[in-house]
Amino acid sequence: MRFTRLGQRAAAVATAALVASALTAVPATASGKSNSLGTRSLAAVLTADKSGFDRNGNDYDILTAAVLAVLKAKPASPVGVLTDGTTALTAFLPNDRAFETLVADIQHTRRLPGESQAFTAVAGLGIDTVETVLLYHVVPGATIDRKAALRADGASLTTAAGSSITVDVYGWWCFRGVRLIDADRNDRDPRVIRFDINKGNRQIAHGIDRVLRPVDLP
Repeated sequence: MRFTRLGQRAAAVATAALVASALTAVPATASGKSNSLGTRSLAAVLTADKSGFDRNGNDYDILTAAVLAVLKAKPASPVGVLTDGTTALTAFLPNDRAFETLVADIQHTRRLPGESQAFTAVAGLGIDTVETVLLYHVVPGATIDRKAALRADGASLTTAAGSSITVDVYGWWCFRGVRLIDADRNDRDPRVIRFDINKGNRQIAHGIDRVLRPVDLP
């Protein structure tokens, strides 16, 4: 596991990326009317779920705990942009099963851990590493809804971590999906399984079934 080597570099570029990140080949909003969008933050959406760690692999308990852990340890972290609903961004949210799968890969086991155990393992990577991974899931400066995403085949999205992910639109007329190509060439790329979380606001998100990996893991 080599996420840790990105920690120092990400800290240097992340703040600048939040301000100056460019979105290639994707419109800022589907409608082009960013001023008409609401200002509910994605942090407000995530923390609205009070269930805590449970057995529902389709929600975002581990992600929420990771965001809160980073902001507690580093109040000035660029991850704090998720609490500012006036700032446009698109985030890709790995569900709990995605984090459990990541931890199983790290530990070289086929058995998925529970949510609490998975969070403990993720937190054990170090707060700087967790921050870097979270920032790799955020595309600042653009509100990309499902309609825009399905028109963005091949687009390169600059993330708040300073590196990029690529949009791959697959399927045919009856079914079209979005896959995100990350820096890891040895694992299946995440797929969007839930579109338009917090739709109608400047901060929008899409649920994904794997954690985006900012480095190529063996």
